[in-house]
Amino acid sequence: MPEHVLVPIDGSPQSKEALERATDLFPEAMITLLYVADPTEEESGLLEGPGGGASGERDRDRAERLFEAATAGLDAPDATIETEVVTGSPWREIVEYVEREVVDHVVMGSHGRDGAARLLLGSVAELVVRRSSAPVTVVK
Repeated sequence: MPEHVLVPIDGSPQSKEALERATDLFPEAMITLLYVADPTEEESGLLEGPGGGASGERDRDRAERLFEAATAGLDAPDATIETEVVTGSPWREIVEYVEREVVDHVVMGSHGRDGAARLLLGSVAELVVRRSSAPVTVVK
């Protein structure tokens, strides 16, 4: 049984479903919710690195709101959940977090894009599946 499970959170219904699945599959694991502030996205103002000024505060505030929304109504009374905020390319930060923090399993949502959208935007879930040293469960 995995001891440390990573659940990337982006505010989508799929990421909330991934958290629910993680607590169902691994009720005794320590679960880390990871929010990646992507400096290339308009919503993220974090250009100075972690903790950098007002924009860093804005990203941390957004992450806190997403963590609260993801855990609202979660039926997992025995779950041990911690949160983490990092900055960078989402797939790369997820894969690096797995290595750095010795994660046993990743459970993540997928937006299910295909065709041109996937070619242009790439698939974070696909890149994590291909590059993670830990097993990855993808929830659609």
